Amino acid sequence: MSKSHDSRLSLDTARQLLREAGLRCTSCRVAVIQFLSGADCPMSHAEVAEDLVPRGFDKSTIYRCLMEFADAGLVNRLDVGDHVWRFERRTAHDEQGVEHPHFMCVDCGQVTCLNDVNVRVAQKRGQKPLVLGDVTEVLLKGHCPQCQ
Repeated sequence: MSKSHDSRLSLDTARQLLREAGLRCTSCRVAVIQFLSGADCPMSHAEVAEDLVPRGFDKSTIYRCLMEFADAGLVNRLDVGDHVWRFERRTAHDEQGVEHPHFMCVDCGQVTCLNDVNVRVAQKRGQKPLVLGDVTEVLLKGHCPQCQ
């Protein structure tokens, strides 16, 4: 689990963010949004709970917060195909309608943000145009450096 709490939101900023999303500023909501803002990769409910339950928060309340944040557009909910949702705080880049791709290690399951990677889907020359619709997320799978 990779966490970096250097970019964690201040208490005032977290409260303002929740109010702007139309959510009440409960202690659990503030703690969850602060935790996610300090994470450097998408976090599962279990990973968030591992940090917050010892501080007195309930697992089911944390889960409800995560779902409410996803519904309110404060976080992205990522499904990498392993039946575990991961959540990450939306960035200004995401709010412009451009979500960054992610990389998942097929050995250890670690999910990493690829913020500085631009993925382009191009078809072969001379092929009939392919209509995909709106691509909402890109997930690359492979072996991370630790598992190679």
